[in-house]
This record gives sequence, C-alpha cells and structure tokens, in this order.
Amino acid sequence: MLAWYNVVLDAGLALGSLLGGLPALLRNSFGFGGLASYRPMFFLYAGVIALSLLFYIRLSPQTESHGPSPWHKISPATRRTITRLSFLFGFDSLAGGFLPGSLVAYWFFKRFGVGEELLGPLFFAGHVANAFSHLGAAWLSRRIGLIRTMVFTHTPSSLCLIALPFIPTLPVAIILYLIRECLVEMDLPTRQSYVMAVVQPGERTLASGITNLTRLVAWAIAPGFAGFVMNSMAVGLPLVIGGSMKILYDGLLFLSFHRLHPPEEQC
Repeated sequence: MLAWYNVVLDAGLALGSLLGGLPALLRNSFGFGGLASYRPMFFLYAGVIALSLLFYIRLSPQTESHGPSPWHKISPATRRTITRLSFLFGFDSLAGGFLPGSLVAYWFFKRFGVGEELLGPLFFAGHVANAFSHLGAAWLSRRIGLIRTMVFTHTPSSLCLIALPFIPTLPVAIILYLIRECLVEMDLPTRQSYVMAVVQPGERTLASGITNLTRLVAWAIAPGFAGFVMNSMAVGLPLVIGGSMKILYDGLLFLSFHRLHPPEEQC
C-alpha cells in the first residue's frame, strides 16, 4: 500500500519535472523574455498547491482508525525506538539536504552547461524511475526484509552519487544519475512501513510525526552549507559529502535495527 502511495507521489513529481521545461518552450515558441518565461511557473505552482487543499478538506476522519497516543503514554521501548529512528532518519535527511533537486540541477548546469530544456525531461525520467522502484522495493522487502532492502539499495545509489562529479561526459553522467534514481527511493516505502510496524497502532501517528519532523528540520539545515561548499570549494563536492554521509547512515541503521524485525518478518 505504501509503495503504491509513493508511486502516485512520484508520478506527480515526474509530471511537475516535465513542466519544468515550460520556460524554454515559452521562450522558443512564444517569444517570452528570459525572466518573463519563468513567471508562469510560480503561478502554476501556487495554483496546484492551492488545489491540493481541497483534497485534504475532503478527507474522512476514518483515515485515522486509531486515536493517537500522547508521548507520555507510550511504552518506554517505543520511546527508545522512536528516538533512535529519529536520530538516524535525521542524519540521512541532513545528508539529503546536500542533494536537493535544485542543487543537482545546478550541478548539471555548471558541469555540462545544460538548461531546463534537458533538465526537465531528465528529472521527469528520474521520477519515473523512482515510481517503479517503489514497487520493486515492495517485492524485494518480502524476500529479504525491510531493513536489508533499505540498506542494500540505498548504499549503491550513494556510490553512484559520489562517482557523479568525476564523470567526464554528459551521456555517462545522465546514465549514472538514472541508475541512482532507480535505487535511491527504494528505502522510502520500506522506511515508512518499518516505522508503522515496530510501534503499536495507537502510536503510529506520533512515531510518524516525530520521525518526519526530524527529517524536515535536518533537511532545512543542509542546503545553505551545500551552497557555500559549491560556491567556495568545488561545485561537485556536496554530492560527495551527501553520498558519503548516506553510506554512513546505512551502516548505522543496519547495526542498530537489523535484529528488530517487524511482525510480518517474525512469522
């Protein structure tokens, strides 16, 4: 279920990435100026976000079948698990903050001089790869478990990322980037499933909220440092730093949780 949820999410991201090529189309086919060609994108973005509000308003209370438990009422074991997972997920998100799509796009622009007319389709293809990878993650996790699926797919994707700054030609860089996108999000539905599985039903809202809040805070910190590193040191260095941190996260996650199996893996 979580895999299909993320397939739909990445389908939307893929479509949005494809629309990222709209400024080039407006300039080449409709005579828009440089700055003017980007303005419609902001209005389109704001409109789509506003439209999503309607879907949230129509959600039924039945989307939460168990009332959430407050922090002081959950078990000590669950508190320890949530704390450890939050620390690890926050570290992973800190690493991911060195690699937001905007900076990866900027790297492609600075390294190979490509514009949005190529970057839009490239990121579209990357999100399509992400979408299909979620289904692969569901299939693989049934065979080797959630933690192993998270680690054994995440680490190779990080190695691809570390190698990317050293690639001399654009076609090879694109291939390596797409290989990375086939693997990098296989830990997403498995991570969500794992968090939901190792806590009690009434603790799921709290566990999800805390772990996601930690990820968002950590994600917000890193891009400023990444921009500084790109500007003052080397444009590809954030890719190496982020990829290396993610490999360290994979090792820590496996060492910390490979013995804590969700219920479906204990049968």
